[in-house]
Amino acid sequence: MTASALSLKLGTRGSPLALAQAHEVRRRLAAAHGLTVEAFEIVVIKTSGDIIQDRSLMESGGKGLFTKELDAALLAGEIDIAVHSAKDMPTLMPDGIEISGYLMREDARDVFISGKFKTIMDLPYGAKLGSASLRRQSQALKLRPDLKLVLLRGNVETRLKKIETGACDCTFLALAGLKRLGLEHHATQILNMVDFLPAVGQGAIALTARAQDNAVAHLISPILHAETAAALACERAFLQVMDGSCRTPIAGYAHMHKGRLQFRGEVYSLNGKQTYDVAFVGLPSHAARIGEDAGRELLKRTPPEFLKH
Repeated sequence: MTASALSLKLGTRGSPLALAQAHEVRRRLAAAHGLTVEAFEIVVIKTSGDIIQDRSLMESGGKGLFTKELDAALLAGEIDIAVHSAKDMPTLMPDGIEISGYLMREDARDVFISGKFKTIMDLPYGAKLGSASLRRQSQALKLRPDLKLVLLRGNVETRLKKIETGACDCTFLALAGLKRLGLEHHATQILNMVDFLPAVGQGAIALTARAQDNAVAHLISPILHAETAAALACERAFLQVMDGSCRTPIAGYAHMHKGRLQFRGEVYSLNGKQTYDVAFVGLPSHAARIGEDAGRELLKRTPPEFLKH
């Protein structure tokens, strides 16, 4: 089917955050083309990542668990665009599918959330940190090696409920997701990027489509953000060189500053005791090369056993 403004179907996961992101895309498309939001249909697709909640992504298949059913729907022509959290995207895209672009990035920082304690340093000895992210676990253990790790998965609301009921003492979540859900008031502390560099892609909404679908590319082009695209091209190129997966604690963040693209990347030991980092600066037109160069440089410094596959 050739997509038109009156038949464009947006595919998304069914979590409240995923739906909020899809509705944001729909609102922007409607405004850009002078149409009502009803001109863009939202199609909810359940993914393996939504179904599997009792173990970490590392144990159940990696980031592709949040994308493969949406990819299949695109290739089958059931949807015209898939809306993703950029940090859920695998570094290599399936044949026939491409990342068309990104909305303007939200605040990429993490937040600390606790019902009893104001900061991570205020936690009592041996407090329980709930998280499924190896990156967040390693970053927390770097500051507080005494913390006990508890697997905490599920949507944002589920995780907040676990904190309220005392299943764990604290957790970390992305500020961007809280903002999109109107739940940022739950943030106890916004974490600095010196100690808590975010995941690659965090805070950005990615749009994927069938490769060479010029009709869709034309329709979505007005809502795409060039600076975010440059930052994500850099970050994803870095992650690809590092061969990063959910099995390796890796962080990376790029942003524009005075016309230059600044990037910092880090890799951690699982216990947080060792960190290796890299920083590169260059022109945004060289975004992917900056990320690749940063990845190669960090690989030279990183012990091979850090990079789990």
